[in-house]
Amino acid sequence: MSVTPSDQSLLAAQGKVRVLPGDVVSRIAAGEIIERPASVLKELIDNSLDAAGRRIQVEVSESGSRLIRVTDDGEGMTREDVTLAFERHATSKLRREEDLSTIATLGFRGEALPSIAAVSKVKVLTARKDQVVGTQLTMAGGVVTACIDAVAAPGTQIEVAELFYNTPARRKFLKAPPTEFSHLCQMVQQAALAWPEAQFRLIHNGQEVLAYQGVGSRRDRIRQVYGAKVADHMVEVGEERAGLRLEGYVMKPTAVRAGRSPQDIVVNRRAVKHPAILHALYDGYGSFLPKGCHPVFVLFLDVDPGRVDVNVHPTKREVRFADPELLHQTIRHRVRQAVGRYAEGMAAPTFSSAGLTGAAPSEMAVSNVLDLNAQVTASDNGRAWGAGPAAVVPQVQEAIQPYLGRTEWGVTPLGQLDQTFLVAQVGPELHVVDQHTAHERVLFERLTRGWQERRPVVQPLLIPEPLELPPHRAELLCRHLGELEPLGLHVEPFGASGFLIRAVPAELGKLDYAAFVEELLDDLTEWHSSTSLDARIRPVLASLACHGAVRAGRSMELPEIQRLIVDWVQEGMPTTCPHGRRIALRLSTDELGRIFGRS
Repeated sequence: MSVTPSDQSLLAAQGKVRVLPGDVVSRIAAGEIIERPASVLKELIDNSLDAAGRRIQVEVSESGSRLIRVTDDGEGMTREDVTLAFERHATSKLRREEDLSTIATLGFRGEALPSIAAVSKVKVLTARKDQVVGTQLTMAGGVVTACIDAVAAPGTQIEVAELFYNTPARRKFLKAPPTEFSHLCQMVQQAALAWPEAQFRLIHNGQEVLAYQGVGSRRDRIRQVYGAKVADHMVEVGEERAGLRLEGYVMKPTAVRAGRSPQDIVVNRRAVKHPAILHALYDGYGSFLPKGCHPVFVLFLDVDPGRVDVNVHPTKREVRFADPELLHQTIRHRVRQAVGRYAEGMAAPTFSSAGLTGAAPSEMAVSNVLDLNAQVTASDNGRAWGAGPAAVVPQVQEAIQPYLGRTEWGVTPLGQLDQTFLVAQVGPELHVVDQHTAHERVLFERLTRGWQERRPVVQPLLIPEPLELPPHRAELLCRHLGELEPLGLHVEPFGASGFLIRAVPAELGKLDYAAFVEELLDDLTEWHSSTSLDARIRPVLASLACHGAVRAGRSMELPEIQRLIVDWVQEGMPTTCPHGRRIALRLSTDELGRIFGRS
């Protein structure tokens, strides 16, 4: 059919801009707010808490894709309220424009419930305490299918079923069920941290996986959520001034680890992400934080609502502060003060009182000299003779047995610099070797060969080491137990979410195996994104090698230095560790001649 000039004129007159239908608008809004099942759960829990619910039960099936049901004992809703709640821009949290600048509640946009309803099947059962009969509302794809009287306990129960049933493209991009379940658990944990007085339960596929009774303090809640092993190794930071109250708990510098969990920031009872606060925490640790490790913390900020903007991100994950620089300085100073005070108490008595102000040991004036003596003896405090005061480097528990072996010719050890770098003659060359990265690469090569040949050298533990994990991480570990055995790591389930570590790779030596396995789970969470088995195994082997390697800050005697460098030479003198850090600086006799004008 041809288009006549008059038709073209009519189309041009009508223009190109169209108003989208309401159902399309709702699905677009849902795409901004509802990323995954955990996004739905967050909105429902927020609404329960805003409605004064203090007993909140969450039931999910198939990691939330099949069903999410949240039941609370809050205020409940009338029939008029429950029907209006699913209208766009309908909310009980705002009355006038001025309220936007002083938001003190969690959910406030007026778009969450209609967005959820647009991409799922919803059923609401609710009643107020003063009502004899409650209300049941059912919806599908954002359309009300029924609204009837029903028997209901005071409070609200919302079921969200078949999430993304009418938007299969969104459903296709959901991650593996264990990953989605992990996000659900994190949402419940974050809500529990922000509201310690409330009770939370999480039931997955009919099994209770989380249960937090109400407690009287934030520290008690941290103990509930993350366990005594984390809580007991934390130190408190605090500050209170007009419009700001800071309460936080950060890991002692000697207990930090490679994993980034937990790192929780709660602002006005809202779990958020904020790069400036994160930077302040890292800056506060400074040199107290060993390379490759991360601060572990739970931070609570109570800020005047007029001094913080929570309407920045569609999912309310980010906030903006009126005085970000002041906040940064406050957190940095308090963290530096807390970890510095603790580290000063653990430091050698040769340090000055500068540590009390938060200065890290490596920032102090430490004089370390190179020992060129053929005979090296150890002093009472474990330092090499002649090495001067040693920098105390906070570190995770490591293998501390002497690095010894048979004497080798061709490598002449000269000494150790700053308890970090080894100096030796290798053939005709002078080498300065990073002791940690060199040992890490040696272990990595050995572990890789053991895995490739399916013959890892295993060290059974005389007394199996227990390990207790949160339910979602326990499920993750269970899925990969069979794949860890060829690496020499033998772990078996013991109870609902407990495990026993029975054997480890012999190359690791003695360390905190339970803490290591916990950190290893961070590597396992990324396995679903790698199709190659080699690509999945490599970071695990690298983590194994990193934990087993000698650390910077540990003194080594000449026989140990020689053994380590010989092992590195036998592995082909690789130039980097598995994580890409440089191992050695090499100077040939020709280069030395040029440096000293002998060429």
